[in-house]
Parts: sequence; structure tokens; C-alpha cells
Amino acid sequence: MIHELHKAGYQRIRFQSGMAPSGMHWRCAITHAGNVEADGLSFRDGSPGEEVAHHSSATGDRYFGWEDAAGRSARELAVLFIERYPPIVQKGDGRDWAYAGWLTDILGRAEVGASDAIPVFFADYPISVDPEWLPPAPVR
Repeated sequence: MIHELHKAGYQRIRFQSGMAPSGMHWRCAITHAGNVEADGLSFRDGSPGEEVAHHSSATGDRYFGWEDAAGRSARELAVLFIERYPPIVQKGDGRDWAYAGWLTDILGRAEVGASDAIPVFFADYPISVDPEWLPPAPVR
């Protein structure tokens, strides 16, 4: 979905992802580059609301708690995201080729089944993140 948003001109939309404490569910938070620290990963404000959208794989295909998300394509989910998170989308408008390229690389690795292809940057237990996998700093 984020890749679809990038293709539509919203390359300043960013995400961070990690694992739930049980290690069973993947979590994802989406914001705009203006809410990301210089490390390219940490959010200035990570609380759910107008600036950040949260999803957990524990909710299955009810992405972001949406009851009408099941069976939707990534492009269709991007359209819903644009409608339902206008503050993130408005602030995410613009080019950020370094980040968009990084995300394309991550998605390509996932599509070919690389063993480390699912981005996990945080967990409530020790993890090691290869610096090569870290996103670039935001363009200000």
C-alpha cells in the first residue's frame, strides 16, 4: 500500500515496523517524513491519531481497523488511506527518491522470498538490525 502511495506522488509517507511482544504478530505504523527523526526510523510522535496510523497483523485483513478492507488490493487500500488519513497524506505529498528507492528494494527482496525480507526494526526482545536495511534519513 505504501508503495502505491509513493507511486501516486506521496513519497514522503514513511513507516516503521516491528514485532509484538509475543513474536507472533507484525506491527506497522505509518506517518509522514516531517514526523520522523534524523535517524530515518524513529517517530517524533508515535501515538495513534492524525499523524500516525497503526496496523497489527493480529487484526488480519482489517487493516487499521477498517471493516471494509478485506480482499482489497494494495492500490485500493491506498485509495482508502488517502480518504481516511488526510493529514498524513497531505504532509506525505512530495518526492523522496532515496526513501522510495529503499522501499522498492525492500519489497523486491520480499517478493523473491529473501529470508530477511520482512522489515523488522523493533521488538520487545533483543534483535539485531543490519544497518543496510535501515531507511534513509528524511529529506527536510
